[in-house]
Amino acid sequence: MIDPVLLGRHLHELRGSRGLALSALADGAGVSVSMLSAIERGEKTPTVVVLSRIADGLGLSLSRLLADLENDRVIVRRAAEQDHVAEPGGWHRTVLTPVVPGVNFEWIRTTLPPGCDAGSFPAYAPGSHEFVAVESGELCLGVGEASYVLAAGDSVYFPADTRHSYANRTGKPCVYHVAALIMRPRKTG
Repeated sequence: MIDPVLLGRHLHELRGSRGLALSALADGAGVSVSMLSAIERGEKTPTVVVLSRIADGLGLSLSRLLADLENDRVIVRRAAEQDHVAEPGGWHRTVLTPVVPGVNFEWIRTTLPPGCDAGSFPAYAPGSHEFVAVESGELCLGVGEASYVLAAGDSVYFPADTRHSYANRTGKPCVYHVAALIMRPRKTG
């Protein structure tokens, strides 16, 4: 398992060795300064997507960024360590998976309150995939120009290299899981 304090120190050292201010790396990585600062202090464990962005901002692959930090092949993420994110509009997501070096996979549990629209998400890089399974309630999933209504127990796969959206148009909460394999565009050089 990757120790968040060691990860934070490692990122701080890498940033310093490149002569980058916190704000410069945050801008280059597309991550907020407060998030990057919390990660460097070891107070927050970033998701795979955020770590991937930071690696890009440092001009490294994700596996290279984390190569010296992996000290165990089994990574346990306790419930208390999971990232719980309250999003604008009242919806909530929990990142269930641990960060695994070189693997751009996330498993997320999302709760949409009645009548909540979580909004539209941009297309990910070609080769990205999403699997969605509805635990309870009803989910309206948009994929490109198409729309699908999924009930409890339903699941779907779609290539995530297209714009997609999630909404609950009912009067009851909706809980669903997203398993995502997100590819990153490769940088030359």
